[in-house]
Amino acid sequence: MGKSKKQKNNRSSHHPYTKPPKSDPQQAKNASTIPQQRPKKLQHTNPTIPFTPDDRILLVGEGDFSFAHSLYAHHGCNSLIATCYDSASQVTDKYPQSTPHIQELESAAREDEDVDIRILYGVDATKLGKFRSNGGGGKEVRKGGFDRVVFNFPHVGGLSKDVNRQVRHNQERRPLSATTELLVNFFKAATPLLAPAGTIVVTIFEGEPYSLWNIRDLARHVGLKVGRSFKFQSEVYPGYKHVRTLGNIEGGGGWKGEDRDARTYIFEIKDEGPTQAQLTQQKKMKNESSDSDEHD
Repeated sequence: MGKSKKQKNNRSSHHPYTKPPKSDPQQAKNASTIPQQRPKKLQHTNPTIPFTPDDRILLVGEGDFSFAHSLYAHHGCNSLIATCYDSASQVTDKYPQSTPHIQELESAAREDEDVDIRILYGVDATKLGKFRSNGGGGKEVRKGGFDRVVFNFPHVGGLSKDVNRQVRHNQERRPLSATTELLVNFFKAATPLLAPAGTIVVTIFEGEPYSLWNIRDLARHVGLKVGRSFKFQSEVYPGYKHVRTLGNIEGGGGWKGEDRDARTYIFEIKDEGPTQAQLTQQKKMKNESSDSDEHD
């Protein structure tokens, strides 16, 4: 009897069963009229890389050649002409870290017949295709056929912090001519060098003074249009480091351009045909190519 009593007490210690409350039809009706929030779509974060291993690429305004090296070493781009405005000695003085990049690129071109990589010094972005002695890169650039002509972070240099003064300096290539516009004349020089369906790729920082350049309008006036633009993500180019036009900061410094917000613009030739400026530029290049190449 004692054992049965204990079992009975155990059963009675559980909470008694209670029926669930009846649902209110009116409350259910009201709930059905409340709009349901749709789950937010995840933003597309895959980086855009406007290059393929099959592209023939002309790089303009290289600094320490880390971008060219990254395209070759990490993206399989084997057909490159990488140019810079400085002389060879100026490059090594301003960017000592350029030496291994240049050595590996040149070594690859010598040892692998499938690699066509050339490094040219003293090339002016506004004179592409002219004789080497004139800063145009000579016949290697002039023969054209480029799928991509690339100018990363165009800038003529300078220490001024005045926004309006920076805009004027970067719209005019003052070291060469007080009236020559850097970006406009780069577009004019690069356009005749494009292969069919080729594009011009320009990356600039976001915000002032860069937004004041109105790069879309500059391109539009020479017969180009923006096909697309996207955020530039330096991390997809391993080994690439943005360098200043003036050279490395002594002691290393804390300035890292690759950490700043930047945007890449892909420029295409407008469908309505070449402008008069483009036709004039093409005629000049044709005349030069018919001349002697002894200066190339």
